Amino acid sequence: MTLETLIRFWPFFISVVMLFIIGLYCMLVTYNTIRVLIGIELLIKAATLLIIIAGYITNHLALTQSLVITMIVIEVIFITVAMGIVMGIFAHNKGSLDVRDTRNLKG
Repeated sequence: MTLETLIRFWPFFISVVMLFIIGLYCMLVTYNTIRVLIGIELLIKAATLLIIIAGYITNHLALTQSLVITMIVIEVIFITVAMGIVMGIFAHNKGSLDVRDTRNLKG
């Protein structure tokens, strides 16, 4: 990696780090399950952007595209299943999305 490449892509690296920090903060601080899923989504988007940047820098665009498309498909499946679980928690907790209330669920 040359100095010119670093100078050209530093805003993207900073945005990846900021997305990762925001996603991690969103996951760790809140007790709302929807916000936790949004935090996970931000973490995955940061990783996707990092893979795109790395593929562009190393000039492996075909590999990068296939990895990103696979990652997006896995992300959609994961978020769909997680939202189904959150809807089940919402129904059993009588309208609450608080993670602390899920400790009382049995069976």
